[in-house]
Amino acid sequence: MRKAPPFDSQYEAAGGLAEKIAAEGAYCEACIRGFDSEETRSADEVFLEQNARFQAHIADGAALDALLAELVFTLDRMTAEVSADLDSFRGLTLREKMAGWTSRHRMWRMYTERVREAPVIERLLDLLAKSDALARLIVSQRTSIIERHKIAEHGLVRIVEQRRRLVDSIDIARLKMKELNAKALTTQGRIGVYGNRAHWEQMEAERRALKAEAEQISAEEHEMRDDSQRRERFIGLFQAFVDSLNGRIGACNVLLRKLMIDVEERLIIYQAQVDTDRPGMKVRIKPELFPDIAAPIRLFEKGMLVAQDLERRKSRADLDVAGKFPAYAEPAPETPGAPLIDPARRSFRFSLPFLRS
Repeated sequence: MRKAPPFDSQYEAAGGLAEKIAAEGAYCEACIRGFDSEETRSADEVFLEQNARFQAHIADGAALDALLAELVFTLDRMTAEVSADLDSFRGLTLREKMAGWTSRHRMWRMYTERVREAPVIERLLDLLAKSDALARLIVSQRTSIIERHKIAEHGLVRIVEQRRRLVDSIDIARLKMKELNAKALTTQGRIGVYGNRAHWEQMEAERRALKAEAEQISAEEHEMRDDSQRRERFIGLFQAFVDSLNGRIGACNVLLRKLMIDVEERLIIYQAQVDTDRPGMKVRIKPELFPDIAAPIRLFEKGMLVAQDLERRKSRADLDVAGKFPAYAEPAPETPGAPLIDPARRSFRFSLPFLRS
């Protein structure tokens, strides 16, 4: 199994790809807005160029979404590693056990110092900082995609409506041509049968006028048909672009929801590990310090985060993400229903005697 690249390098790559997508998205949006502007090149040449850039943009968008999903799951894996390290603190080291032979108070004091001096807290704070940065990137992507989708969809609707009116005009033109040709044929059949020579010449002039009008309408109908076919071709391309934007909005939604639930998990782990009543400990996590994940932090401040509800919501969020990104979904646990955080396990502060002294 390949080793996942570090979070920071992945995040930097995602930021660079986001900038590229913003520039290409602006080009695609401009193509839709300026579809009916004067164009000196052939429709085929324009379509080939735009199709290549639109498809590249769609592919880049899918790649960025996959990279964002990988970043979300990278943080999830890092959280699992921190949780596993916390479990290792539940036992006493050999040195602590030896100290307990002479003084149980000293044994528990050594244990307390080791737990509190461990880098786990700093790792959790780093995870929250990374979560905040990733949430900012996902939210900015979602905001720009929604705005671009709105503009592109509006332009597409306009082009589709114009083509619909064009198709109606083509149908009217065909009916008019059929009527004119029928009249010309009837007039031709009357020449030489009724009236005198002057009357025949008049009917011939009428026949020629009817045919000329029919031919003019035929030429216009041909132009309208070419324009309709051109529009139909570009409409397919623009529709694929709009659909990709809509899909990306959904991807951002599920990733952001999972990320926020995962942040709650990190905060619960922090709360279980840290005596938040100690001066300076709870203040290290404030909405002002992590503005893009402020919502779960406000719940943390109010003591409203509960592990029991987290497991169900996290499982639901993982299923939603798996539906969008099956390649990045975590495999099912070997023991179905195993809790992510044991709700029956109380924090160190309540379960260990040394923290009550």
